[in-house]
Amino acid sequence: MTTETARRDTEPILLRDALGSFDALWSPRIMTRVNDYDVRVARALGEHVWHVHENTDEFFLVVEGTLEIDLREGDGQEERTVTLPPGAVFVVPRSTWHRPHSADGASLLLFEPSGTSTVGDAHDPVPDHVDATTGHALTREEGRPDQGLRATPA
Repeated sequence: MTTETARRDTEPILLRDALGSFDALWSPRIMTRVNDYDVRVARALGEHVWHVHENTDEFFLVVEGTLEIDLREGDGQEERTVTLPPGAVFVVPRSTWHRPHSADGASLLLFEPSGTSTVGDAHDPVPDHVDATTGHALTREEGRPDQGLRATPA
C-alpha cells in the first residue's frame, strides 16, 4: 500500500480526524507544515516531563479537555501553573522550564519548528509514557483523500 504524508497533502485535513487517528499519549503527530514549522496534534493524560526549549517558544491550543502547564520562571525557583480550558491558547516562552499535564485528558494543537524535540533541549528523566520524538507523520491511503487518515506508529 502506498502512503503519502499529510503535510504534503493538498486536501483539507479535519482536526477531529487527525486526533481520532491515534490513541498514543504524549506522542504528537504532524498534521501539516507551515514554512519551517510543524502543526502537530497530541493527546495528553497525566504528566509530561519538566523540560525547556532554549531557542524556541512553544504554542499550545487546547482542542478538548483541560491542560495545565507548570512553569518555572524568573531565577527558576518561582513556579506557577496556567490552566487552559478548551479553546485556550498559551505560548511558553523560550528558555522557560515547563511541564504540561492533564488529570482527565486533553487534545492539543501545537506549533513548533520542524525537528523540535518533545522533551526539549534539556529535561528531567523521561518516563516510559512520554514519547521523546520530533513528531510522527499522519498519512493517507493514496487515492482516498477524504478517508484513511491514520497515524504512523509511535
